Amino acid sequence: MKETFLSWYRNVLRNPKYRWWIIGGSLLYLISPFDISPDFIPVVGWIDDGLVATLLVAELSDLLLTRLRGRKEGAEDTTTVTDGNTVDAQVVDVDPIAAK
Repeated sequence: MKETFLSWYRNVLRNPKYRWWIIGGSLLYLISPFDISPDFIPVVGWIDDGLVATLLVAELSDLLLTRLRGRKEGAEDTTTVTDGNTVDAQVVDVDPIAAK
């Protein structure tokens, strides 16, 4: 299965184990004078930096928005008990087994 650079970048960035390596590598690529197309070539030299910067910002913002939505949904997932206290209403899916 052929994986594009975009999907590879997205998958690795979403993996918490490699996230900081990808962010650091992207930032290092942006400040490094060694690029796929050198920066001293007008316009063409800036295209690869622009693509990497755009990809990094887009993926990080998507990751942060997903995390914020998860927190918001988690905060709304409370149930009020009859005595007025609120408790987390977490659903636990358990597979049934036969007891002997």
